[in-house]
Amino acid sequence: MVFSSGDREIRVNFGVISGREATAAEIEELARALHARIDTFSIISEQRYEFAGEVEAAVHQVRIAVEDPIDVEQRGRLVEIADRWAAGCAADRHVDITPAS
Repeated sequence: MVFSSGDREIRVNFGVISGREATAAEIEELARALHARIDTFSIISEQRYEFAGEVEAAVHQVRIAVEDPIDVEQRGRLVEIADRWAAGCAADRHVDITPAS
């Protein structure tokens, strides 16, 4: 559930992985891990609502955005860091998602 979106952004479908929103402390932990590989970046934590016909979805997503394009190798490293971070967060604290009735 972690993937690169072009050469300037990594996306983490955090809500799907953990069933909840990322905490401020978890975002700061991700920033510390990323700083070992990249100097300048932004982390955006957002709640997205999507609607299509009779389907509604709310998704908590974390995006890592960089100003300058990053090459494929660097993107792979950042995806690995984000994936380990998200898996660790989910292992520490997970909320089961139940379908609405």
